[in-house]
Amino acid sequence: MHKKRGFTLIELLVVIAIIALLLSILMPAMRKVKEQGNMIKCMGNLKQWNLIYAMYLQNNDGKFFSGNATGQSGDGFWWIIQMAEKEQSRIDNPLWFCPKTKGTFRDENGNPNNKFSIYTAWGIFNHAQASPDGIAGSYGINGWVLDVPGTGAALSEGRTRADHWKTPNVAQAAQIPMMAEALRFDLWPQPTNRPFENETAVWSTDNTNHMARACMNRHIGYTNVSMCDFSARKVGLKELYTLKWHRSFNTRGPWTVAGGVSSSDWPAWIRPFSDY
Repeated sequence: MHKKRGFTLIELLVVIAIIALLLSILMPAMRKVKEQGNMIKCMGNLKQWNLIYAMYLQNNDGKFFSGNATGQSGDGFWWIIQMAEKEQSRIDNPLWFCPKTKGTFRDENGNPNNKFSIYTAWGIFNHAQASPDGIAGSYGINGWVLDVPGTGAALSEGRTRADHWKTPNVAQAAQIPMMAEALRFDLWPQPTNRPFENETAVWSTDNTNHMARACMNRHIGYTNVSMCDFSARKVGLKELYTLKWHRSFNTRGPWTVAGGVSSSDWPAWIRPFSDY
């Protein structure tokens, strides 16, 4: 009669080591698959926004929102309240949220508990232009597409009316961002805006760095952007600097390969990602 024999300690350790090795190989692949799912859902939201904008443009002579609001300076900051009420940024409207940003909503300055980050939706509360419940989301319009009215050339933060597109019916529409994942509901990027040194930093640490509102690592080196030709695609974080954000935006600026950027110029967190 043969005695029943169990596993020895060494055999168990070998099995555990093999399982650990397999997991270490599979986990990155699983993470990538999950991330692709998030990207697809996120891009689907932007495609829905393309349809919403198309309908608005059709009813407004092909012009984007003015961004003007009662009691404001007329600089185009409050386009969001000009949308139909059901489309405005609300916590119960899933179209406003990337799957990776479903969480506690904090205001743009990190209040009340400094929890605002690239993974939490932005929120603005207790503001005259916001609804009683506030507004929140994880996408923002390219402010340069707005049809900001007025006669003077200069706007706040060094912007000019002449640089605004005002309509999507222009040349290079496929390279002009219309809406992007962002840390606020609007952004006016410039080619000289430097990425934040810390990948988890939020735009409120530098209110003038509008590119940093979109250049954030939610999707492992990529972000989702819809264009003025009503397409939507994933864009490399460094690629953001090559898009035609406004009429005089230098797409060969200091943060592009054509503009002479070197690997050491980039903050450490963004350095490994693809160059453009």
